[in-house]
Amino acid sequence: MKDALSDILVIELGTVLTAPLAGMMLADMGARVIKVEHPEGGDPFRRHAGKLYSPHFSAYNRNKESIQLNLQTEQGKADLEKLLVKADVLLDNYRSGVMPRLGFDDAKLKSLNPRLIHCSITGFGADGPYRDRPCYDAVAMAISGVASQMIDPEQPGLNGPSLSDNITGMYAAYGILSALHKRARTDEGARVEVSMLEASIAFSPEGFSQYTRLGLVPHPLSRVSVSQSYAFRCADGRLVSVHLSSVEKFWQGFVSAIDRRDLLEDERFATPADRAKNYLQLAATVGETFQTRPRAEWCQRLETHDVPFAPVNNVPEVMKDPQVQHLNVFYEVEHPQQGTMTAIHRPVRINGERGPTDKAAPVLGEHSEAIRSEFGLSS
Repeated sequence: MKDALSDILVIELGTVLTAPLAGMMLADMGARVIKVEHPEGGDPFRRHAGKLYSPHFSAYNRNKESIQLNLQTEQGKADLEKLLVKADVLLDNYRSGVMPRLGFDDAKLKSLNPRLIHCSITGFGADGPYRDRPCYDAVAMAISGVASQMIDPEQPGLNGPSLSDNITGMYAAYGILSALHKRARTDEGARVEVSMLEASIAFSPEGFSQYTRLGLVPHPLSRVSVSQSYAFRCADGRLVSVHLSSVEKFWQGFVSAIDRRDLLEDERFATPADRAKNYLQLAATVGETFQTRPRAEWCQRLETHDVPFAPVNNVPEVMKDPQVQHLNVFYEVEHPQQGTMTAIHRPVRINGERGPTDKAAPVLGEHSEAIRSEFGLSS
């Protein structure tokens, strides 16, 4: 299964994150992905703290080839046409309407290649009142309701990784693979549309189900109180996370691990519903106990009592974690110009195999000459 998509050619007109992630996921499964970049600077993600090869860019563009084309010129458009004639997938995350303005509307693409799968990623969809608005991760998280379930309204602030961007890229890859599977039966191309707004809503269905069925408006503590998820500060200042769920044995094991069997007699915490209702009180009560011992000791005690837990690792700690090292998550890859870099294996194994041998993300235009020669493009 190392070459599951080795017969698939993807032309990626992707910048920043959503489309590059989708393209990388296909490349990880063996697809050939040619990333088309503007001659002046290429993908804007290249310039994030690293000249034209930032850590941000390299994280989302492994296993790809890079060619420079200026799609504002007639020659650049003609070269793109030659690529699309032989392509299986066209992937872009331009704003709605940009592709038609470049001369590549649906009719044009179908005339070039009736079997082409065109995946268009937008912020808000192909039409509607917001279609022309710019959209980035924080915008999509906010409008989709995801941020409202994460932000403390008393101390508002955004944090953490790019959720909406990554979610959208994953849904795009899922849509492309579905379209390719159908094409194998019908021999017909398709248009796949994914918006950051819809993808973010679809990724967090629980809150909408609660509201439409029970009339409950989710807030930042809605999920964690029901799932009984906590983060506690230990005596050494380090954090540990616990997820007790509604399984009674985990609650029993938890109170035993922390030597707080007295909590079993507290009416506020008698049932899962009571513990959810009094979530903040329980967190405060138990939080005092966790400050009496260092994290390593708490982790040992929690593991002994079969409690779902984990240390809240920072990035260096993740890389040193014994299970992470056992899974061989990280590896080193050599780039002829950039040297040795650390990369992350794809998180999917098929028949025990990771996939094709990974290549570092390309420098801008690294494969231009070879691709131009292969496809008969302009010099």
